[in-house]
Amino acid sequence: MAETKEPTQGDLLNRTVLRPIEEEMRTSYIDYAMSVIVGRALPDVRDGLKPVQRRVLYSMDEMGLASNKAYRKCAKIVGEVMGSYHPHGDASIYDTLVRQAQDFSLRYTLVDGQGNFGSMDGDPPAAMRYTEARLDKMAEEVLADIDKNTVDFGPNYDGSRTEPLVLPSKVPNLLINGSAGIAVGMATNIPPHNLSETCDAACAVIENENTTNAELLKIMKGPDFPTAGIVTGREGIKQYFETGRGSVTIRARAEIEDIRGGRQAVVVTEFPYQVNKAQLQETIAELVRDKRLDDVSDIRDESDRDGVRVDIELKRDANAQVVLNNLFKMTQMETSFGVIMLALVNGRPRVLSMRDMLRHFIEHRREVVVRRAKFELKKAEDRAHILEGLRIALDHLDAVIKIIRQSKNVETARTALMEKFDLSKIQAQAILDMRLHQLTALEREDLENEYKELIKTIARLKELLSNPKKILGVIKEELQELKVKYGDKRRTQITAAAQEFSLEDLVA
Repeated sequence: MAETKEPTQGDLLNRTVLRPIEEEMRTSYIDYAMSVIVGRALPDVRDGLKPVQRRVLYSMDEMGLASNKAYRKCAKIVGEVMGSYHPHGDASIYDTLVRQAQDFSLRYTLVDGQGNFGSMDGDPPAAMRYTEARLDKMAEEVLADIDKNTVDFGPNYDGSRTEPLVLPSKVPNLLINGSAGIAVGMATNIPPHNLSETCDAACAVIENENTTNAELLKIMKGPDFPTAGIVTGREGIKQYFETGRGSVTIRARAEIEDIRGGRQAVVVTEFPYQVNKAQLQETIAELVRDKRLDDVSDIRDESDRDGVRVDIELKRDANAQVVLNNLFKMTQMETSFGVIMLALVNGRPRVLSMRDMLRHFIEHRREVVVRRAKFELKKAEDRAHILEGLRIALDHLDAVIKIIRQSKNVETARTALMEKFDLSKIQAQAILDMRLHQLTALEREDLENEYKELIKTIARLKELLSNPKKILGVIKEELQELKVKYGDKRRTQITAAAQEFSLEDLVA
């Protein structure tokens, strides 16, 4: 046996490519940055989802976890997603699943969770082996028609199966649920909006492509957070509608109530979006301890399943309005939400105005409706082709039976039928596959009625595909249906800008 020769230092040097370290670092970092931007941190403008969110919903759909089916353990769902589509560890998948089920994180939840999925106090969710989930009704609208060749599929990480590159999404999900993500050198922070208002705004853009952002602002009043609260000032809203960037100030809803012993209390029933309620109470307690907030005597969290309520009791001679002003000034009872409407458009990150966001969504829906119509048309034409063959067979029944009885095998019978009645191979096979009960008068009538319906369907689909205005009409109709089905009143109140607190406002 010949000896294997160890490579010399010279051989290794010949195989080494010398590059300046700056160049190597630059290309490697750009590759990494693009991977994070496109494949992890930013949502697609069409369905409003990041890859991991899309994979969770698609896997649940594949598992048959519809909104009217039984719940399944989250551990099973996470395992399915990780094994088939997202091999980046179970923590990120479960975190995504949990967030999509939290009604204080998403304005319209996409996952229907059963068990402990965390709380506004920052409590973590239970381990995935204890919690269960299934798709929410809204997620079914995001996944609707995915089996009708409406979107492109690509290979998964190991090429063993395919996954959707985007979901058909009847719902303008990016606007109604918002999105937050930090990529490399850029970040997105899109607030949630009201479904009814968003559907109306999309319909306005369908009716008139040149609808301005100012006109959209009359339809969509501004953000609509799941935790409600009060947005003070419209300037920030106007800015992000126009440019895709702006800052919105959110306040807690607080009222002053009289309580026992001639004293008063500040009662908070709504908090700014993404504020940790327990942490806020700790902050107030620290301010009281440090003597920066003198007039508070007690804080009690009286929240229950019916809603949020925090009582801040004041000392006897306290000025409640001054205390409330200080709470807004010193704590997270007033926060600002920095809006950056950044999303992927054709795989590239872009900051978009409200009108552009709606236009990209409508463009996506137009493509989905066209592809769905083409799929349904082909299906209808294929079925009509078979029915035409069956009708010929029923009209010449005795001749067909004679041919079949005289044939040695299926192949001979099929060929003879094709030659005698000028049929295609598919039609001849359908005749051979016919069952005897289909020869009854009632079955023949059903076949005739089905054929007539198919001819109408084919005509309708062809007309739809030849008329771009009708396609827009279908999109508009579906948006109005969504509004009727899921639309609700806005939760977040929008008021005029609050004035800056002067020293007199903060001192009794």
